[in-house]
Amino acid sequence: MVRYQDQKLQLYNSLTGEKEIFKSINEGLVGMYVCGPTVYSNVHLGNCRTFISFDMIYRYLQHLGYKVRYVRNITDAGHLTDDADEGEDKISKKARVEKLEPMEIVQQYTLDFHNVLNKFNNLPPNIEPTATGHIVEQIEIIKTIIDNGYAYERNGSIYFNVLKFNEDHEYGKLSGRKLEDMISNTRALDAQSEKDNPQDFALWKKASPAHIMRWPSPWGDGFPGWHLECTVMSSKYLGETFDIHGGGMDLKFPHHECEIAQGEAAHGHSPVNYWLHANMLTLNGKKMSKSTGNSILPEELFTGDNDFMEKAFSPSVVRFFMMQAHYRSVLDFSNDAILAAEKGFNRLSEAIKTIADLTSSKESSIDVPAWAERCYAAMNDDFNSPILIAELFEGTKMIHAVKEGKQTATAADIELIKETFNAFFYDVLGLETSSKTGSTDSKHLDGAMQLIIDLRTQARANKDWATSDQIRDQLVAAGIQLKDGADGTTYTVK
Repeated sequence: MVRYQDQKLQLYNSLTGEKEIFKSINEGLVGMYVCGPTVYSNVHLGNCRTFISFDMIYRYLQHLGYKVRYVRNITDAGHLTDDADEGEDKISKKARVEKLEPMEIVQQYTLDFHNVLNKFNNLPPNIEPTATGHIVEQIEIIKTIIDNGYAYERNGSIYFNVLKFNEDHEYGKLSGRKLEDMISNTRALDAQSEKDNPQDFALWKKASPAHIMRWPSPWGDGFPGWHLECTVMSSKYLGETFDIHGGGMDLKFPHHECEIAQGEAAHGHSPVNYWLHANMLTLNGKKMSKSTGNSILPEELFTGDNDFMEKAFSPSVVRFFMMQAHYRSVLDFSNDAILAAEKGFNRLSEAIKTIADLTSSKESSIDVPAWAERCYAAMNDDFNSPILIAELFEGTKMIHAVKEGKQTATAADIELIKETFNAFFYDVLGLETSSKTGSTDSKHLDGAMQLIIDLRTQARANKDWATSDQIRDQLVAAGIQLKDGADGTTYTVK
């Protein structure tokens, strides 16, 4: 179903600093590139937030009826330890420490990345290219940039000439940095540096004899610069100019700034129309950092094997927690915050189950179409998931009001409530519930609870109030709430 023609989607474009009406280059088609992980360690929760955010964006674009080509790369070479042009390749370093082949490291952590995102119910990208799979293309684009006068060779390495580029382009326009300020705040190059200017960055680095990962090139054995792979793979699969480029806020400079420069230097025009950046995830008010011990892996959350949270949390609860903040906002992860998110998630899950029990009326006393439109309005406002979730909670109030006979709804409006929850809770936010997945655990719980409810009903019939109250109170202590009604007793998991 094509919905995008009737929905005015606005995106916050990091390049202009403004919200803009989204218009794809080709009618009904969207090209989206998102910077993927450097696979030298387990994917951490902060990385996951970025990929979950863009999964939500991908899902909503598809929901609107766009055919999306989503490309997300795997960095398996070229990313040095200081994120610049010095130090050791992160994967090579890990391989040396672990005494493994670099591609064993790549395989191990690529599988971990996929496994974790699958648990979070992320949809896979349409194309997931690797840096090492595109060495030839990277060499060719370097030749083009050299021919266009924006790069130079020094001792087997190739550097991008930022000052030359800035003569007829604008380096720093994405991050808002002025080249003049960068120059004035930079120390002079030492005698060991091969660069003409400190701001220049590597397109190709000469491999030292000890460097494990190396490829032949016209300039000798070496490896590509970190920024180059994204320019090559995005333009190969999406074209020289495409619709959306996403990534974490930390990549805005220098990585994405360098991508813009490389694209303009090679092709003569801007590579991307809309730049989107997801913000960071903190832990207990502090930046997540392995070196300080203030970090937590997704699997540690799922199992409860960590020093920060009082119990385990399901991937869907963690995902819901992340959706409660706008993707461009800093989000702090804490025990109290995830517990509150779990309660909210369970409320919505129970409300969705209740829809099937609603009785229709000839007329509606609630304006369901207006509520559904507000759900779309939230997502059309730069994918405002927290406002969408607030509207879903408004939807739960409608459901309970109809269930309790305080409001009425026609069969068509009840169907619209169901369709809207299915669209936004499941399809767009990417959340899962036991009722949706049909899990065996849920069926077993339902069976066990029915037995307990029957025993309590029998106790009440025998006027054994002590046993009846004991069953109720012990269930409450276990996080299960019983609710007695005209149609019998039901339960909810808190």
